[in-house]
Amino acid sequence: MTSPLAALNESRKSPFYEEHHHAWRDTLRRFVEAEIMPHVNDWDEAGEFPRELYRKASDVGLLRLGWPEEYGGVPSDPFMSIVTSQEMARHGAGGVNASLMVHGIGLPPIRRLGSQAMKDRIIPEVLSGEKIIALGITEPSGGSDVANLKTTARRDGDHYVVNGSKMFITGGMRADYYTVAVRTGGEGAGGVSLLLIERDREGFSRTPLKKQGWWASDTAALYFDDVRVPVENLIGQENRGFAGIMENFNGERIGMSAGAIGFSKVCLEDAISWAQERVTFGKRLADHQVIRHKLADMYKRINATQSWLELLAWRIQQGESPIAEIALLKVQATETMEYCAREAMQVMGGNGYMRGSRVERIYREVRVNAIGGGSEEIMRDLAARQMGI
Repeated sequence: MTSPLAALNESRKSPFYEEHHHAWRDTLRRFVEAEIMPHVNDWDEAGEFPRELYRKASDVGLLRLGWPEEYGGVPSDPFMSIVTSQEMARHGAGGVNASLMVHGIGLPPIRRLGSQAMKDRIIPEVLSGEKIIALGITEPSGGSDVANLKTTARRDGDHYVVNGSKMFITGGMRADYYTVAVRTGGEGAGGVSLLLIERDREGFSRTPLKKQGWWASDTAALYFDDVRVPVENLIGQENRGFAGIMENFNGERIGMSAGAIGFSKVCLEDAISWAQERVTFGKRLADHQVIRHKLADMYKRINATQSWLELLAWRIQQGESPIAEIALLKVQATETMEYCAREAMQVMGGNGYMRGSRVERIYREVRVNAIGGGSEEIMRDLAARQMGI
C-alpha cells in the first residue's frame, strides 16, 4: 500500500492531475536526478552552475513549458507548473532554480506587451537556452513600492537615456537581456515604462552580490550610467508599464508557493528517513512520541497548503484571478516551509546542520522565499485591501 507521504509527493490521488501531469513528473524527475542532483552541492559551494544547464533544461522541455508553440514552447496548465516547481525542489538548492528559471519573470512582459518583432527575436532564443533574460524591478531605495521607482529613461531622439540602479536582480550577472522598469513620466504608477536592455550597452554594468542563501544564483546589482537604448526596445506603451509588472506577480507567487511546499516535502522526507534510521536510548528516533508528533505536524501543514494551492490553480484555470488568496497562500506556503525546515533540523540534529544537507540549504533559504515576490507583510496588506477591509 502506498504510504501517505508517497501519495502526497506523487499527487497520484488528486483529482486535478491527469496522465500527462504524471508523465511530465516522471520525465522531470529523471532530469533532476541525472543532471542536477549529482552536482548541486558543488554548484552551491561554487556560487554558480554551468551555462550549459540552460540548453539541457530546454532540451527536456523545462524552459519551454507554458510558452506558445509558435516560439518553440510546449503547452501547459497550472498543474504542470505545480509539478515543475515541486520536482525542481527535490534537489534542495533554490539558487539553481531561481537562475535557471529566471525567464519565468523576465520574459512574460515581452510576451504580453512587446512588439511582434521583439517577440520573434527574443522568445525563441531564450526558450532554446541560447540566451538568458532577467527582470530588473527592485531598486536600492525599495522593492515592493514599484510605483515610486527612481531609475529614469529620458527620451533623446530615437533613444532613451537610462540612469539609475537596480538591486537584488536574479540572473543579473549572466543574463543577455534585461526587462527593466524605468520612469519615463511623472510620479507614481502612471510614469512607469518597461525597456528591453541588452547587456552590452555602453554605460551598463553589474556587480555580484553575496547572500545568505541561493548561493548558486547569480544575483547582482545593476548600474545604468547614460545608457542609450533604442526606442524600439520599449515594451508596450510608454508610461503603461506598471500594469505589465503587476500582472507578473500572480504567476510568480503561485510558483513560489508551489516551490515552498516542495521544499517542505523535502524536509519531511529527510526527517522521516533519519528518524527511522537513527537509534537513541535503545530505540529508533521515530519511536519517540515527541518526534512522531513533529513529523505529523509537518505533514498536516504541507497537506493543507497543497490542497489550497491546487484549489487556487483550478480556479485560475477557470479564468479567475483570486489576488487576495494567492497573496495569502504565499504567506502560508513560506510559513509552512519555515516550520518544516526548523522541525526537520531539530529531528536531524547535527546531521541536518552540516553543509551539503538538503535541509541545511533549505533552512538558510527560508527568508528569501518569505521576502521575494512580495514580503509577508505586503501580502497580508494586499489581501486585506482586496477584501475591502
